[in-house]
Amino acid sequence: MAKENQAALTIQEEFAKKIKAENRREKIIKWAPVLVLLALIVVFTIARGSAFASVSNLVAILNQWAIPLIVALGLTFVIMLGGIDLSIDGTVGMAGSIASVLVMNTLNDNNFGIFGIIIAILCSVVVGFFVGLFHVKLKIPSFMVSFAFMNICTGIAYLSYSGTPATVSDPVLKALPKVSFLGIPFITWVALVMLLLCIYIQEYTPFGRYIYAVGTDETIPRSVGINVDHVKIKVFTLAGFLFGVAGVVGLIRLGQGQAGIGKDLMFPAQAAVVIGGTSLSGGKGGVLNTVVGTLIMTVLINGLTMMGVNPNIKTGIQGIIILVAVILTTKRGATVISK
Repeated sequence: MAKENQAALTIQEEFAKKIKAENRREKIIKWAPVLVLLALIVVFTIARGSAFASVSNLVAILNQWAIPLIVALGLTFVIMLGGIDLSIDGTVGMAGSIASVLVMNTLNDNNFGIFGIIIAILCSVVVGFFVGLFHVKLKIPSFMVSFAFMNICTGIAYLSYSGTPATVSDPVLKALPKVSFLGIPFITWVALVMLLLCIYIQEYTPFGRYIYAVGTDETIPRSVGINVDHVKIKVFTLAGFLFGVAGVVGLIRLGQGQAGIGKDLMFPAQAAVVIGGTSLSGGKGGVLNTVVGTLIMTVLINGLTMMGVNPNIKTGIQGIIILVAVILTTKRGATVISK
């Protein structure tokens, strides 16, 4: 009897020790991105002095941060489901291209103003809806469906301006890149509004809670009557909306609509989401993690550029950071990476 009690005590101690180790590891992972961001700021401030910490460079960082943040916010919800959305480059480029030919421009006589912007974003919403619909109803992995739509959207973007990109001539849109409030650029304010919207959805709506539940183990929400398929479709639709907003912001910044507005946004966005601490296997992380992740990527690129680092070396450094982040996050969740 004494031996059995001793064995039971030993098992309890081992279990408690394991739980304590897991909790310690979770805390480290939770705060690691913030510490990395602070370390980058300190390093670049020391290396470049007042040039990095200057008001003009801080404004530049905020300007550079806007589009990656909007895109990564949309992707965050998809990854929280345990899915992947590869349609980003095409969808962002399509939204910017369609908007450019619907507002006052140099290519045609259209002048739909704000309605042209709304139509362009709605096109992206429709794309997101169909990505989610085909993924759910046809049981096709999300990365395959979204990759197909990336190419479809890129084609639509090129067709919208028939090979000759439209330059925006609308006086309001042309002025927006130079507009700032409290020293923060207009396009950054747009990104911050999208951030507040996403925080509200994640923290204060049943839909936000369902996303976590589905990403953790979708059999549990199914068992209590939650329509998991609808949750997934809504998540991809929301992502499409945010990609559309990013496309319009890209148009405002560039002043010209073209498929290239969305070029090379996909993988940096995924890296930022993962670096921030959102698990690729779903159910963990969130919007605030993505804020930190996108800031890390933006500050890193800005600082390395100021230091004159070779672009190839910059890419290598980003790759190392992404690899470490993936190793850390995928160990936290289930073995399923993409649903």
